[in-house]
This record gives sequence, C-alpha cells and structure tokens, in this order.
Amino acid sequence: MLKQRIITAAWLAPLVLAGLFGLDGGAFALFTALMVLLATWEWANLASVTRTLQRAQLVAVMAALMLAMWLTGAATSIWPLWLAAAGWLANLYWVTRYPAAGHQWQATTRRLAMGLWVLLPCWVGFNVLRDIGMAWLLFVLLLVWCADIGAYFVGRNWGKRKLAPHVSPGKSWEGVYGGLAATAILAILFALWLPLGLVGGITLMLVTAVVTLASVLGDLLESMLKRYRNIKDSSQLLPGHGGVLDRMDSLTAAIPLFALFYVEVLVEVFAQVQPL
Repeated sequence: MLKQRIITAAWLAPLVLAGLFGLDGGAFALFTALMVLLATWEWANLASVTRTLQRAQLVAVMAALMLAMWLTGAATSIWPLWLAAAGWLANLYWVTRYPAAGHQWQATTRRLAMGLWVLLPCWVGFNVLRDIGMAWLLFVLLLVWCADIGAYFVGRNWGKRKLAPHVSPGKSWEGVYGGLAATAILAILFALWLPLGLVGGITLMLVTAVVTLASVLGDLLESMLKRYRNIKDSSQLLPGHGGVLDRMDSLTAAIPLFALFYVEVLVEVFAQVQPL
C-alpha cells in the first residue's frame, strides 16, 4: 500500500501543481472543473446513487451548470460563495448532531442537493482565488496541508478528547488545536512576507483560524457521509489514496470560505493598512 501511495503521489502532485499554478483563465477553470466533476462522480455514490448511467447523468448536469456559470460570469461571482457559507452552517449542524439529526439529510435527493452547495462553490472559489493571485491560492493550499500536519502530529502524540466520536473517532480536540497553531504560524509568515502590517496580519490570522476550523468540518462531513454509507473511501480513482474527494474534502470548505473572506474583508483591510 505504501509503495502504491508513493507511485500515485509521484505523478499526481506534479500534475495538480502544474494545473493550479501553470494555467489561468479558461484553462484553469477547465482543469479545476475536471477535479470537481470527478468529485461529483464520487459524491453521487455517497448519495447512494450506484448505477453507472445515473452517476454519469449527474456529472453531466454538474458540467452543464458549470458551463452556464462560466458563460454568464457567475463562475467568478460572490453569490455562490455566500451559498457555500450558508450550506456549511447547515453541514456544521448535521455533523455535530450526527446521528440524531440524520433523518434531515439522509434522503438521496437531499444528499445530492448538499453536493451542490459543497462542490459548485468550491469550483467558484478556485476561480476567484486564481483571479486574485497565485499567492492566495497557494496560501489556502498550505493552510489545509499545515492544518492536517499539525492535527496529525499533535493528535497522535497528545490527543485525548474526542472531537466527533460518532463521525470520526480518530480525531481529537488536541489535534484541532495543533492544526490551529500550525496555520497561525503560516499566517504570520505570510503577513511578514507580503508585508501586510499589524492590522492586516491580525486580520489574516483571525480569518485563517476560521478557515482552518472550516477545513476540519470539510473532512468531518465526508467522514459522516462515508460512515452512513459504510464505505472507507469515496472511490478507488487514486490507487493507494482512495478518491478525489478523499484528497479534496478539506478544500471543499476552505477554498470558497477563504475566497469569500478575502473579497468581503481582507482586500479592504489590506488596502487601508500601512505595511511594516
């Protein structure tokens, strides 16, 4: 399994990085759309749609929605990001209330609707961040990676209090704190590098903390859906790594929410503060 993971990572990581940072405009939108469409294929399974033809039809519907949004300019609009914010509040309620509130979302149609406000705004968030600049797209990717690494290291060594035992028994509150500490350091480094000034740096740290917690929620949401479906991975598209959703679950929350915070909060703060 370790050998297969290494082989997959050896070709996957350069491909993803080249697509995210080597493309722009329509090519970037198409590349990220392909990522989200693969995730849509897997989400259909999480929603208990198991027939190949039906899953293909759902992917086609998502592709049509993306094309329509691109042609109308909605692919870089703010309203899908607000949709994501509202949707993730609902997701937070369901994750924290699992399994008691499961009847509210377990119908196939409702899980498919959930996929719309999880996956579609994620694609929009990618486009918005790419338009803003590669530095901020890189920041969100590093944020998710740092959060995962910090949570894993601290949780493995000091984790005692379970975060969501009914959803993901392996996660702990200590791991969350470790992830928050790691991403706080990342925010400080970015604030010094750009530079953003004292007010800009503090604002970035606050936004980073919220988005870090959202990334944890993204992971927990997929874990909840997989637990309900009694499956380990979203698919086997990536040998040794599971599915695309298994690699993107945290990003589905972090990308659109950080893009929303940047457009609505950070850009205005950064414009007003004096650099260090």
